[in-house]
Amino acid sequence: MQSVLLVEDDKRISMALSMRLRSMGYQVNAAADAVYAMNAAVKCKPEVILLDINLPGGDGFVVADRMRASMDLAGIPIVFITASKDPKIRTRAETYGSSRFVEKPFQAAQLTDAIDQLCH
Repeated sequence: MQSVLLVEDDKRISMALSMRLRSMGYQVNAAADAVYAMNAAVKCKPEVILLDINLPGGDGFVVADRMRASMDLAGIPIVFITASKDPKIRTRAETYGSSRFVEKPFQAAQLTDAIDQLCH
């Protein structure tokens, strides 16, 4: 079973995405802040990380930077998720090696398609 780490502070979004991904056969680990995201990534070593940019305890870019600096986590694809419409955010995500970028609100299929492409 392939695993996904979902880093999202909005409990409703996290719960809905977790349920959707589990129904598709993915093992889902969730984290609600930047600190727990790093711990969860090291512990579960997911195939893909879904990473919200605006998080308590440090933004998603800080998390991505730390993950890219870790030999164990550096190669894991990251899908950035954000509600921001600022084009600079997308450009910044690309500099962190973002595999995909999804803007909120999004259709669940957009995210699951990205995960499927990165996991297979």
